[in-house]
Amino acid sequence: MQKIFGGVGLAAGLLASAYAQPGTLKGKHLIEFGWDEPDTACLRGHIGEMQQSPFDGCVFHADYQKTGGGKGRFTWEGWGTQKFTDADLRQAFEDLQATRFGRFRLSFLRFNTTPGKLDWFEDHTAVVANVGLAARLARAGGGPGLLLDIEQYDGPLFDYRKQRDAKTKSWEVYAAQARRRGQEVMQALQRGYPGLTVFLTFGYSLPWAETENGRKSLADCHYGLLAPFLDGMLAAAGGKTRLVDGSEISYGYKTPPQFVAARKVFQQNLLPIVLDAHQYEHAFRLGFGLWLDYDWRKRGWDAEDLTKNYFTPEGFETAAREALRLADEYVWIYSEKPHWWNPASTAEKIPPRYEAALRKARGEANHW
Repeated sequence: MQKIFGGVGLAAGLLASAYAQPGTLKGKHLIEFGWDEPDTACLRGHIGEMQQSPFDGCVFHADYQKTGGGKGRFTWEGWGTQKFTDADLRQAFEDLQATRFGRFRLSFLRFNTTPGKLDWFEDHTAVVANVGLAARLARAGGGPGLLLDIEQYDGPLFDYRKQRDAKTKSWEVYAAQARRRGQEVMQALQRGYPGLTVFLTFGYSLPWAETENGRKSLADCHYGLLAPFLDGMLAAAGGKTRLVDGSEISYGYKTPPQFVAARKVFQQNLLPIVLDAHQYEHAFRLGFGLWLDYDWRKRGWDAEDLTKNYFTPEGFETAAREALRLADEYVWIYSEKPHWWNPASTAEKIPPRYEAALRKARGEANHW
């Protein structure tokens, strides 16, 4: 490709055997999500070039127009006290409605749980309204839904120990409130976009990993309140609405047994922290994330001598092939230093051998 621009739930054994088994590429999709994340204007202006990539879509963000001029970051400011309006996002709506996505239609609007400094018992009117607005914007672009990034970039939203009233309110009280907020958020999402897909960077897999396979309490985990929040989302999910555990924990997976083990965790092991296992079976799907320049700050990244990288092209091909085989639908490719889309002249392009490896993995999967 020519690069652009230059709580404790039901028993764990209830449903594992009921899951459909992966194994064909039919319904499997590759999504790009990294530091080259485009805005809506970039999508509108360069969709033709993006369609030449190995991907079925990407994660993108939306900006809003500030009253005094200039742009603000809706994606990063929605989980707070400011209530945004359709008028604030007028240009983003226009961009998406004018974009002919074609084969790149599986693109997700990113919405973060940031600033994330609200206590769960504070007024969430603005958050709920903003979530609904984001859903309407995603629907305007014709994509599947939202990428909900739950990482605590700013406030400790999901850490019970750091909540405002943790000394006077029990874990159970906060968990119940997080479930209520989860229901409100999912209801707002479905009002804005009935039957949408909510792609989570992490689902229950993160709090489960933090419990060390159930040995620790959710109350003692950085993301403990994410589990009851997801319980609430599941309780409100209806119709064709689906949630995807993007399994960011798989960023550095290289071998088939790692992906097989992750699927077992998703289907069986983590069920003790899921409140409603039957609804989980119905609405949740497993995805995988792969980080091309994995942990480059510590491990390095060499765009010339690819044998020095954590993922060689051959290793990346193996990982991508296994991720596609074991995912229910979505595999997302993350990168920081190298960019698939290069809006800045200083951006480093993806070495061609990695693109070839990704195409080969996808091509092999087509013959399963």
